[in-house]
This record gives sequence, C-alpha cells and structure tokens, in this order.
Amino acid sequence: MRTVTEHRAAVLALVAPLPVVEVDLESAAGHVLAHEVRAPEPLPRWDNSAMDGYAVRAADVTGADDAHPVCLPVLADLAAGSAAEPTVLPGTAARIMTGAPLPPGADAVVPVEHTDGGTAHVLIRTSAAPGAHVRRAGEDVVPGDVVLEVGALLGPTQVAAAASVGRARLEVHRRPRVAVLSTGDELVPPGQPLRRGQIPDSNSYLLAAAVADAGCDVVRHAAVPDDAAVLRDLLARLDGDVDLVLTSGGVSKGAFDVVKEVLATQAGMEFVEVAMQPGKPQGLGRLPRGTPLVALPGNPVSVHVSFEVHVRPALLRMRGLTDLERPVVEAVAAVGWRSPAGRQQYLPAVLEDAPDDVLVRPAVAGGSGSHLVAGLARARALAVVPAEVDAVAAGDRVRVMVLDR
Repeated sequence: MRTVTEHRAAVLALVAPLPVVEVDLESAAGHVLAHEVRAPEPLPRWDNSAMDGYAVRAADVTGADDAHPVCLPVLADLAAGSAAEPTVLPGTAARIMTGAPLPPGADAVVPVEHTDGGTAHVLIRTSAAPGAHVRRAGEDVVPGDVVLEVGALLGPTQVAAAASVGRARLEVHRRPRVAVLSTGDELVPPGQPLRRGQIPDSNSYLLAAAVADAGCDVVRHAAVPDDAAVLRDLLARLDGDVDLVLTSGGVSKGAFDVVKEVLATQAGMEFVEVAMQPGKPQGLGRLPRGTPLVALPGNPVSVHVSFEVHVRPALLRMRGLTDLERPVVEAVAAVGWRSPAGRQQYLPAVLEDAPDDVLVRPAVAGGSGSHLVAGLARARALAVVPAEVDAVAAGDRVRVMVLDR
C-alpha cells in the first residue's frame, strides 16, 4: 500500500508549470507571473505633493501661526498632471494639488486647511519643515528594483504595481484547462426524476467548483455510464485537448469499475491503494498522447479529500505557483472519534474559537464516512490523524488543514 506522501509525489510528478503566454494587464488577474517585473524609472518619478495645499519655501513660513499668519502671493495653480514648472521664488507660493510635481524652488507643502485658501494671495497659518508633505522621487522604487517576483499570484495590488511601472502586458503561465467527469450508471443530472438505485451526480459539480477555485478553467462533462466504449471514446477526444483529465468513480474492485477497466492495461497508467481514509483506491498516469489523468474514488467525501490532498497541489504547480500547501494549524479536539489503524485519516471538520485555544470537531456525526456529501458542506477543514493513531480523545491536539483561507 502506498503512503499519502508517496502518492502525492506521484501525482505532482505528472505535471509541470504550463507554458508562458503574454496577456494584457486587464486580463492578468488570477494568473501567475512567469518573468519578474522591474521598475524602469523611479516611482514616484518626481518629487510631488502629498496634500492639496501650497508649495512654499519652508524658510518663508517660519513662525507662522493663527495669530501671525504669513501672506504670500500665489504665482501659479498646479493641478495633478500639470507639466508646468514655475519657480517658487523667495516670498512666493504656488497652489498645488495632491500628486502634482513639486515646483522648483519649493521645499515644503502647507495643507490647504492651514490657510485661507486664497488664489491671488494666501494667508498661511502654520510653519512647515523642509520636506513636509512632499513625496520624494524614488520613495517607492528606484530604477532596477524588482516590483513583482517570478511566481507572484496576480491579484488587484499586483496588477496595480505592474501598471504603476508602465507595464501594459505581462508574461504569465497559461491557465490550466481541466476536464472533469464522473462515472456510473446510477448518476443522473441534478433536478431530474430519480428511479430506485439512482442518485444525482454531485461529484462532477464538486470537482468543477474545486478546479475553478484552484484557479483553473474547467471543462465539465455529464456523467459517463458504465460503458467502456463510451468512456474510451471520450478520453480519446480529451487526450491532447486539455491539460489534465480528472475522473471520479470506477477505480475500485467492483464488477462495473469502468475507469479501471478501460485504463488498467494501458501503458503509463497505474491503480493503487493509498493508506488514507477516505480515498484508499486511486489511479493516475498519462493517456496515449501524454495528457495526465488522475482517477479518484466515487464517494463524494473521498473525492473531496483526494482532491485537496493530491490534485489541488498539482493544479497549483501547473499554474506556476511554488507554495502548494493549504494552511495547517494545531487545534484541540472538542470530542473524541475513531480513526482506522494503518491509514492516515482526513476528517471533514469545523473549527471553533475557544477562550484559550482553537477547537476542532467533526463536521457531521458520521465522521469521515465517504458518502456523507450533504454534511460535507459544513466542513471548513480536514483534521489529519496519523496512520499510527486509531483514536482521538477529547483534549488531544490535532493537526488541521484549513480549507477556507
């Protein structure tokens, strides 16, 4: 039996960061940067005002206060974006707006609220030290500074940083395109009438949502019946058309395990047992044209756990990320539960804040039962119990994989 660590490594070995493409800045959010971004110029590019007010020579307003205001002629009006460069001579001021370049001769800005707001002459009621309310050129970055590192996940602030140094396009890893399909004669689309023995197909929706949440594009297929010819034809069409195929169901030892039937004898594929609960039966390999395929068990909790433990890290690697892990915290078991001997347990769980610690408890009364899909919606974490532990007692400290951060 393969350990969890061994199987996770085998899945990761199937994939690599996807090729680099160039995208417009407005399309860059959610991608992973493939080449660093450096500043070609200082930022800010020039000394500029941090306030709406008046650019002055600090020496001209020394000692100014409410009782002894200083009156200065206003020689210019400088809006943000103005290219004007009037020289502030001794005994003069320039009205200036936030972001406007500091004019030559001025070395401080007096905020408008400390003046009478005059346009021809201004009464200034406060002194100002040299440099007051001035943003210096290069205060943010200087030419050559790395603004965004390789591997940066591009969100709003990263996109803004790229824009601030004049980058209209970025080189990123292409977003993975992942095909998701579930198998089983018993599966019907949600909302359709059910006859005895049938159930709604929840796995393909679970996986499609999980793949999208991991930052990938999803191609979801309707449930595939337990028909080897149908599955074989679909996989042949997907091979080479997507970056990864993700299946659920049909990997165990049953008489109708169609995924195993179609793929078990194919070169480059393997079906194994992993020492984990839930999620013991697993499959992985490559289709004939090289497309990676990961085959998960059919029970919904097994699918959820297997995705989090094995598949999500692989998708993040394909995107070009290097941090592949969910956050892990230590919590105190609020109640006790059993764990299967010899298999690492991943228990769907909830976390609760306590006065002195964080508590963890099973999300549903059935614990880690692999069929408990409705109760799975309450889970925000997976409590990880080592293979050598067969029971958790209330008060034990437990490692917990956090899923909603």
